[in-house]
Amino acid sequence: MPGENLTRDEARTRKSLIHTHSYDIALDLTRGADVFRSTTTVRFSAEAGSSTFIDAITHTVHAITLNGAGIPVTAADGTRVILNDLADENELVIDADMRYTNTGEGLHRFVDPVDGEVYLYSQFEVPDSRRVFAVFEQPDLKATFQFTVTAPAEWQVVSNSPTPEAVKLGDGSARWEFAPTPVISSYITAIVAGPYDVVRSELTSRDGRTIPLGVFARKSLFAHLDADYIFEKTRQGFAFYEEKFDRPYPFDKYDQLFVPEFNAGAMENAGAVTFVETYVFRSKVTDAIKERRVVTILHELAHMWFGDLVTMKWWNDLWLNESFAEWASTIATAEATEWTEAWTTFQAMEKSWAYKQDQLPSTHPVVATINDLEDVQVNFDGITYAKGGSVLKQLVAWVGEEAFFAGVAAYFAKHAFSNTELADLLSELEVTSGRDLSEWSEKWLETAGVNTLYPEITTDPDGTITDFAIRQTAPDDYPTLRPHRLAVGFYSLGDGRLVRTDRIELDIDGARTEVGELVGRARPDLILLNDDDLAYAKIRLDDASLHVAIEHLSTIESPLARALVWGSAWDATRDAETPAREYVDLVLGNIAAETESTTLRTTLTQLVLASQQYVAPEHRADTLQRVADGLWKLAQQASPGSDAQFQFVKFFASAASAPGHLDAIAALRDGSEKLEGLEIDTDLSWELLIALAAGGRASDAEIDAALAADNTASGQQFAVQARAARPAVEDKRAAWSSIIDEDTLPNTLVAHTAAGFRRVQDPSVLDEFVDAYFDVLLGIWNSRSYKIAEHVALGLYPSPLASEQLRDATETWLEANAEPAALRRLVVENLAGVERALAAQARDAH
Repeated sequence: MPGENLTRDEARTRKSLIHTHSYDIALDLTRGADVFRSTTTVRFSAEAGSSTFIDAITHTVHAITLNGAGIPVTAADGTRVILNDLADENELVIDADMRYTNTGEGLHRFVDPVDGEVYLYSQFEVPDSRRVFAVFEQPDLKATFQFTVTAPAEWQVVSNSPTPEAVKLGDGSARWEFAPTPVISSYITAIVAGPYDVVRSELTSRDGRTIPLGVFARKSLFAHLDADYIFEKTRQGFAFYEEKFDRPYPFDKYDQLFVPEFNAGAMENAGAVTFVETYVFRSKVTDAIKERRVVTILHELAHMWFGDLVTMKWWNDLWLNESFAEWASTIATAEATEWTEAWTTFQAMEKSWAYKQDQLPSTHPVVATINDLEDVQVNFDGITYAKGGSVLKQLVAWVGEEAFFAGVAAYFAKHAFSNTELADLLSELEVTSGRDLSEWSEKWLETAGVNTLYPEITTDPDGTITDFAIRQTAPDDYPTLRPHRLAVGFYSLGDGRLVRTDRIELDIDGARTEVGELVGRARPDLILLNDDDLAYAKIRLDDASLHVAIEHLSTIESPLARALVWGSAWDATRDAETPAREYVDLVLGNIAAETESTTLRTTLTQLVLASQQYVAPEHRADTLQRVADGLWKLAQQASPGSDAQFQFVKFFASAASAPGHLDAIAALRDGSEKLEGLEIDTDLSWELLIALAAGGRASDAEIDAALAADNTASGQQFAVQARAARPAVEDKRAAWSSIIDEDTLPNTLVAHTAAGFRRVQDPSVLDEFVDAYFDVLLGIWNSRSYKIAEHVALGLYPSPLASEQLRDATETWLEANAEPAALRRLVVENLAGVERALAAQARDAH
C-alpha cells in the first residue's frame, strides 16, 4: 500500500504541467478469473519537454507508446509509468493486464454461490480507477471517458453513458462501444458487468429531456428488488433537486445498481450509481433501514450536481461533496417523500456520529488537511459527512434557506463541469444572502471541536424568569467559541404529555449570551436549548428540566425534541458526567414509547454499549442480566408485528448472555415459542443463531445446516460471523487466522469474521490477542489493500476488553510508531474508545 500513495504536492506539480483532454479505454473481460486486458489511450497537452507520471496499478505491461514512439515497459513500476520529454500535445497508449480484486476496490469480481454466475463492478473513489486503466488519478484533471468493453454476450454492461447495442463477436462474447462522457473526474467513472437483471423506466427532466432509468440486481436476488418504490423515490428526488438547484439533471441517463460485496453504502458514479446489496431487502428490516435507504438514494442523486457536475480540486474539500449531499438528501427526504421526520433521524444518527467523531483526538476541521491519498482514505468520517452536514444546516439557518439555494444554483451555473474550492461556494452565498461568511467559515469550517451549551436560569419565588442566559464552552484543546443560530423551546405538562408551548429563535455568540426576551415569562416544566436542532452543539439541561425530562421523556410530543433529550443524556454518559447505570435505567424506563425507528435503533445500540463497556466491571454482570431481561420483556409487550417488537428482539439477541436468555432465543428460532406478529425469517434466524453461537450453543453442524439452507452471499457472511462469535479461544484463534494468516477472504467475509471475533460475553477470551494485534498490525498495513488493512486495524482491535492492559499496550505501540499517519489515526481512535470506557467505568463505580 505505501508505494501506491500520491501526495498533494505531486498532484499540484502534475496539474501545473499537463491538461487532460480524453481517454479511450478498451477493456477485455473475457480473459479468465484473475486478470483482464486494459488498453488506455489518453490525450493531453503538456509543457513541452517536461516529465511527469501516469498512475496504473498493473499486473503485466505489454506495451507503452508515447506520440507514436515505443517506451520500454520498465518505465512502469506496477504503480506508475514515468513519462519524459512530453510534447505540447500528446497521445499515450498503455496496453496492460490488470487484476480483478475481491476487496471492493478497482474492478471487483464476485461469483454467486447460488448459481455460479460472475458479477463485476467498479469502485474507484478515492484512487482506484488506476486499478482498471492508466489515468492521471486526481480530481482536478478532468477529461472525457470513452469505454469499449468486451464481455460475454449474455451480460449486461453498464457505464456512465447510455448502454449501446452490443456487437456480437461470434465466440460467445460481444463488444459494447459507449459514447464519450461529459468532462468528469476519473473517480466517478464506472463499469458494471455481469448477468444482472434490470427493470427499466424513465422520467422527464425539467428541460424536456427523457431520462432513461434502470434498477439492477443479481439474478438470485432480483425477486426481492422493489424497483417501483426505488423509481418513485428517484422521481421525487429529481423533481426536488431540479427545482431547488435551478438546473436540470446534468447527465443522459440514471442507472442504480445493487452490487455484491460493496464496501460503502453507495457510490455516486455519474449516471451509474452503485449500492450495497443489503438495500435489497430479502428479509424484514427495520423502518430505520428503510428510511436510510431513501436517504442514501437521495444522497447519491444530490451528488450528480454536487460532486459530479462540480468537483473539488483536491480531497481537502471532500466535505463539500459529502456534507452537501448529506444535508440535501435529508431535506429532500423530509420535504419530498413520506419520511417527514428525516431531521429527527438526522439528529439521532448523524449528529451522534458527528459529536462522537469530533471528540476524538483525531478530530479535524471540516476543511481537513489532506497531504496524500492515505489521509483522505481515513477521512470518510463523521466530520466529513455528519458534522459537515450539521454545519450546513446551521449555515442555512444563518443565511436563510431561500438565499442558500439561490447561492447554490449560482455556483452550479458558474462552475459546471469544472473544479472548485470552498471559497467559490461561499462567495456565491455571500452575494445571495448579503452576509459576510469569512468569520463564519473560519470558526465553523477551519477549526475543530464541538461546543457545549448550558442554560443559566434564575426565577423568583412564583416561578417567573428573572434572568436567562446561554453559556457556551469549548474543550481546552479546541477553544473556539462559535456563533450559533438556534431556538429555545418551552415545554409544559398537560394531559400526561410534554408539549411545546413557546419557541424563540436567536443568534448567540461568545461565552455568554443574555436572552432578555425570556425575562418576565413564567418558567415552563422543560426548557430545551437548540430546539428543532438548528445548531451543531452538545446541549445540557438545567437541573429542573433534566428531572422533568427523565421523568417524562416518553411523553414528549415532538419526536425531534425527544431525540435531542436522548442525545443529551447519551452525551453526558459518554462524557462520564452521568453514571452508565443511570442511563440504562433511563432507556429501559422510557424506550417502549419511542415511535421513531432510528431513534430506537440508535438508543438501543448505545444501551448495549453502555452495559457492556461503560458500567463498572463489578456491576456489569448484573446490568447485562437486567438489560437482556428488560429487552425481552419489552419484546413480549410490544405491539405485534411492530417495528419496536422487531428491534427489541434483535437487541435482546445481541445482549443475551444468561442461560435463560439463550433458552428463549433457541425457542424463538425453532418455533417452540412464538411472539404474535413476529416472523422468524432468514436473516432474523441467522441473528438468533449468531446469538446462540456467542453463548456457546451452536455447533459446527448447526451452522453448516443453516448455511446449506441459505447458501447465498448473505448466508456465507452470517456463517463466518457465527463461527467467529463462539466463545472458545480456539474459535477466536481460527477467526484470527482466517484473516491474518491467509489473504484470500473477500472484503465482506473479513468484515463479518471480525464482527464475530469481537462478539464476546467474557472479554478475557481476547486477552491473548492484545500483543498479537500489535505484532501484525504494521505488516498488514504494508502488505494488504487499504480496505482490508482498515478492517484489520478496526475490526480485530480487542475493544471489548476496555481495560487498562489494552490502553497501555496501545499507548506503547503509538510511542514506538510515528508513521504511517493514516494507520496511527485509526489506532488513536481505538485508544480513545478505551479511555472513554475507563472514565465511564470510574464514574459508574462512584
